[in-house]
Amino acid sequence: MELSLDRLSKQYDSKIAVDSISATLTPGVYGLLGANGAGKTTLMRMLCGILEPTSGEVLFNDHEITAMGATYRNMLGYLPQDFGYYPNYTAMEFMLYMAALKGIPRNIAVKRIKKLLTTVDLNHVKRIRTFSGGMKQRVGIAQALLNNPKVLILDEPTAGLDPKERVRFRNLLSEYAGDKIVILSTHIVSDIEAIADEVLLMKKGRIVQRGTVPELVQKAQGRVWELAVSPREAQMWQAQATVANLRHEGNHVVLRIVSDKMPSQSAVPCRASLEDLYLYYFPTDEGAGVQ
Repeated sequence: MELSLDRLSKQYDSKIAVDSISATLTPGVYGLLGANGAGKTTLMRMLCGILEPTSGEVLFNDHEITAMGATYRNMLGYLPQDFGYYPNYTAMEFMLYMAALKGIPRNIAVKRIKKLLTTVDLNHVKRIRTFSGGMKQRVGIAQALLNNPKVLILDEPTAGLDPKERVRFRNLLSEYAGDKIVILSTHIVSDIEAIADEVLLMKKGRIVQRGTVPELVQKAQGRVWELAVSPREAQMWQAQATVANLRHEGNHVVLRIVSDKMPSQSAVPCRASLEDLYLYYFPTDEGAGVQ
């Protein structure tokens, strides 16, 4: 099973949101990382067939997804960043409605919905309007899994989830992925670090790095430093350098700095992480464009 992107591009007037991306995805979990405006959401919408590319195409097993029509949609699960719902429905009622839209027979849908709502801990009759943000997000995750999709695309699925819910979601996704293609976009780097088989780092509409977490972390090795300074000096460093973390130790502040060069003679190298690599490519928020 393959999902192929062939020179996929999307342009809005003079703004290029996705710039000639080519990639082949096989079963596994792919983490899509990038700052606001990198083009992640635009890319995911094209993979879902919601948005038409300006050029290039998306192929599923060598068949163009637009030509496949309902056949492709029946194999697709999608959780958009802004998930819509009917506030007066219960979770069960909403899921039954979604099952009807997906053409799933009611007898099959009821069994699957009960299992999914148990999995996301939403087996009660409250109206969705009374749900917390995390509970609504869990409804969104459940509806994306409803048709047991072969291709699952999730845009910021852990937004609004507390740490315990995020761990539960990651375990659910790891169990589900097996023989499926799962594409996960999130700003929570630790979630991708925990479950992604491969990471796609996206910047200004392009994939600038691709690899496993250890492979990408290795690229940040030698670019991460620790430096102990006074509180006054710490303010100066935060203004002029990419500071990944800081902690207070007695009268000093220990800074974790991402830099190609040793920032100071007293700085010492330290072990890199995926978050360090992210900050190396996105030292400041570049989100000023299309998502």
